Amino acid sequence: MEREKVSLTRERETLLITLYGKALESRRPNSILADHFAEEAAARIDYDFSKLKVDGVMGVGFAARARTLDDWVRAFLADHPDAIVMDLGCGLDTRVFRIDPPARVEWLDVDFPEVVELRRRIYPLRENYRLIATSVTEPDWLARVPRNRPAIVVAEGLTPYLAAKDGPLLLSRLVSHLRRGGEVVCDLYSDLGLKLVRQNPAVRLTGAELHWAVNDPHDLEQEVPGLKLVEDLSAYRPEHLTHMDWSARWIALAWNIVPPLRKVGRLVRFKF
Repeated sequence: MEREKVSLTRERETLLITLYGKALESRRPNSILADHFAEEAAARIDYDFSKLKVDGVMGVGFAARARTLDDWVRAFLADHPDAIVMDLGCGLDTRVFRIDPPARVEWLDVDFPEVVELRRRIYPLRENYRLIATSVTEPDWLARVPRNRPAIVVAEGLTPYLAAKDGPLLLSRLVSHLRRGGEVVCDLYSDLGLKLVRQNPAVRLTGAELHWAVNDPHDLEQEVPGLKLVEDLSAYRPEHLTHMDWSARWIALAWNIVPPLRKVGRLVRFKF
């Protein structure tokens, strides 16, 4: 099998961190995500993943986050089988293959042109699936998205890389454009959360810069008219803690209990 060379830098290179972490976690016998698509994709990429220092604990964290977002998407599609799904800053995530949505669902994966080109080389095409090659902060790409269907917007691992002014602006554009309403599901990090992520060796290696912190998700209700917070969860659900070793489990428990740590990283669901 010929392997695909990659030449990604800074924020774009971080997509390899999450891909490899999910691939590692999916090798576990009690995998949370069972993402064999990520395993196959990582095997096809000509890249020294070992330099990223991604370990099993990180892999479980990525898988737990992705599983919660996947579950929210599945629940939305169960109620709206003709919906639009937009995965913003999709990277090399395999959500469309993991969920395998009904044929009536239109799925749009959005990311930078070089990321989209890599996706085209690694992943197969499928019915009602489109790739949009653009920065998510560019305003023009939304013109290619239908307005007359309910929509769920997913942003996994995207928000920290947005400029503080661009995050609310992007959400405002989405809410305004999608007239039939829907949901936004994503992860958010506090100021302390961004400081901790910046110290991650894998992130430091890429040179990626993080900008947008959200200390209280309710603040977005004020900044984005029409947005309503309906669910705010810890990054680690109780059922996911059993997949960690004891030291990581105690750290995760502390993060769920100690108030300043509780909002370091959150998974949130908004309706609009």
